[in-house]
Amino acid sequence: MDLKCPTCHNPLELTGTHGHCHGCNKDYALRALCPECQQPLEVLKACGAVDYFCQQGHGLISKKRVVFVLQDV
Repeated sequence: MDLKCPTCHNPLELTGTHGHCHGCNKDYALRALCPECQQPLEVLKACGAVDYFCQQGHGLISKKRVVFVLQDV
């Protein structure tokens, strides 16, 4: 996943569920949304793997299909 700052378009340094832009010194929260219903996904972590689950009935969502949204912190 290669996310860019919405303000200055520099690459974000990702740490868990947050991203930091060194160009404009802003922090962003990273939210995972279901591509089907646009609702927040539950993040499941086990044995080093990260999976995404939609509680709205769409089940497990592939990391490649997840819609990531940046929000100001």
